[in-house]
Amino acid sequence: MSNVKRDRHVEHDWYPEPIPSNVDFGEGFYCESAQVFKKMLCQKPHAVVFGDHVSVYAGCSFAIQKDGRCTVGDFTLLNGAIVMAEELVEIGSHCLISWGVGIADSDFHPLEPAQRLIDAHALAPFFKDRPPRPKLKTAPVRIGDNVWIGMNAVILKGVTIGDNSVVAAGAVVTKSVPANTIVAGNPAVEVKKFQ
Repeated sequence: MSNVKRDRHVEHDWYPEPIPSNVDFGEGFYCESAQVFKKMLCQKPHAVVFGDHVSVYAGCSFAIQKDGRCTVGDFTLLNGAIVMAEELVEIGSHCLISWGVGIADSDFHPLEPAQRLIDAHALAPFFKDRPPRPKLKTAPVRIGDNVWIGMNAVILKGVTIGDNSVVAAGAVVTKSVPANTIVAGNPAVEVKKFQ
């Protein structure tokens, strides 16, 4: 059972569009509004794959770029999280991802000042003779099983978070987190290990 109809519209949704056809979901999928896929640019099949009994609440956003992908394991709950995938974001099973969490596998803009100027011109919608965007650095993000990510935490490119770990509210995770670990702060550091 799911609250998504056969035509891929969400029951009682204020947003008029259906869930995109390249979003796969398993049994018991709950989606509060198809609006969470409004920023999805990828047209490839299986761009987002949800396991069984996944809950996606309003406030979430899946900004999946043209070559990006995202997978989410069984029984994971996303409540107001923003997933930005230029390449790949993998989220395990039994995860809790809270309000305002940002997960990004790319910087989405160049760090070098001269390249950022080019990028600004490339993104200007009504600028004549727009240049191509500079190449962006990406690295997959992998979140293990049974991970809890607190409000307003940020998970940056190339990070792996091990199983059973906790990311405290407001943490900025720039380096991988071992399994069974609590991290907090900016940049996030280990504050406790589970036995």
